[in-house]
Amino acid sequence: MPCASPLPNLIGLLVLTSFVDLRPMRDDIPTFDMVGIVIAVFLSVAFAASFALVLVRLIRSGVLGDVSRQSVRITSMVFAIVIGASFFSLVFGDLGGEELVKSALSDLPGGTFGAVLAVMAVMFVLGFFLDFLEIVFVVVPLVAPVLLKMEMLGGEPMSRVWLAVMMAVNLQTSFLPPPFGFALFHLRGVAPDSVRTSAIYRGIIPYVLLQVAALALIWFLPQIATWLPDVIYG
Repeated sequence: MPCASPLPNLIGLLVLTSFVDLRPMRDDIPTFDMVGIVIAVFLSVAFAASFALVLVRLIRSGVLGDVSRQSVRITSMVFAIVIGASFFSLVFGDLGGEELVKSALSDLPGGTFGAVLAVMAVMFVLGFFLDFLEIVFVVVPLVAPVLLKMEMLGGEPMSRVWLAVMMAVNLQTSFLPPPFGFALFHLRGVAPDSVRTSAIYRGIIPYVLLQVAALALIWFLPQIATWLPDVIYG
C-alpha cells in the first residue's frame, strides 16, 4: 500500500541513490546493488501511486485549481519582469549605459568602498518602494559587473559571493522599514487589532539595526560569507 504522502518514498529513493549503484544496464550487478534496484523499483511505484492519490484528492477538493491559477498569475508576473528587465539591460548596455555607470561609480570619493556604499544605499532606499524582483533583475545587472571589475573586488569568485551576500542582506534589511516594508504587512495581517500599526513601525527598529550590524560584520569580515562556499568548492 502506498503511503498517504509520497515524501517518504522520495526520501527512500534519495537515500538509495547515495549508497547504491542503481544502474540496471550493467553486465555484472552485485547482489547488494540488485537488492537496492528492486527496492528502488518498489519505492518508485509507491511514489507514483501516492502522488496520484494526493493529486486526486486535491482535484476533488478544488484546491488544485485555485493554487494552479494563482501560481500561473505569479509566474507570469515574474517572467514579465524578467523579460522586461532583460530588454532594459540590453538596450541600456548598447547605449553605453554600463560605461556611464562605471564612470559615475569610479568618480565617487573613497574608491571601491565609496562605490559599494553608494550602491548599497540606493538598493536600501529602493527596497522601501519596489519589490525585490525589480531590484534584482534591473538594478543588480547594472551595478554588479562594474563593482566586480573594481580594484578591491577584482572579479574573483569569492568576491562575487561576498557581493551577492551583501546585496541579499541589504535587500532583506530594506523590506523592514515603512512605507512599503513587506514584513510590516505580514505582521499587520497576523497581529490582533489591539496592536497599533505605529507600534509595529517602532518595533522593527531593533531588527533593522541588527541587519545593519550584520552588513557591517560581513563588510569587515568577508569570511563570514565566503567560508562555506570556499570549503565546498575549494
